Amino acid sequence: MQIKLSIITPTLNEADQIEQHLGNLQLLRQQGHEVVVVDGGSIDDTVSLVSPLCDQVCQTQQSRSIQMNRGTEVASGDCFVFLHADTVLPENFLESLSSINGIENKWGRFDVRLSGRNSLFRVIESCMNSRSSFTGIVTGDQVVFIGKELFNRVGGYPEIALMEDIAISRLLNKFSKPIRIREKVITSSRRWENNGIIKTIIKMWLLRLLYLFHYDTNKLAKLYE
Repeated sequence: MQIKLSIITPTLNEADQIEQHLGNLQLLRQQGHEVVVVDGGSIDDTVSLVSPLCDQVCQTQQSRSIQMNRGTEVASGDCFVFLHADTVLPENFLESLSSINGIENKWGRFDVRLSGRNSLFRVIESCMNSRSSFTGIVTGDQVVFIGKELFNRVGGYPEIALMEDIAISRLLNKFSKPIRIREKVITSSRRWENNGIIKTIIKMWLLRLLYLFHYDTNKLAKLYE
């Protein structure tokens, strides 16, 4: 039996790139999978642009965890794939997931490649992939996929202001370690390029350290912004 995938994309003011992002997913729709977009209150044309290019459009408050949970509520697939609007799937994405037996009760992620050409990005992406393999902690840039039954078992994403990917990884690791798919998704390096590569590295590790010591995630979100 072929699995049905629900690809869930949270958006916020993504009008500049959302049509291209969803355009890349149309073949998957034609093959019987679904695309769900959950908008967090865009003030640009995001919502009007996505309507012809997806199966479900939802609107909720601005919060990635809440948006992704809302997407699963309307999704009908056997496995949820959480895909950022600035990330591109590999060509054999469908084959990679279809080969996983019992995916409804499993979870995992892809290896990631940053879009920028700076050689430092090769080091960063290698560290990201190795870190996830060692710790079992997966971040949103790595395209997390979670079987519907397992997702419901852990209660979905903890609805916190930041670090929701780390929080759900901890819950999921109680059941199984994430499956690593070595095919690489390509995610935008614009955040690193705009804010400075070294500065962004230091900032992200500081935020994770503060989260580890139970710092208020609402305050963390403000620091992240």
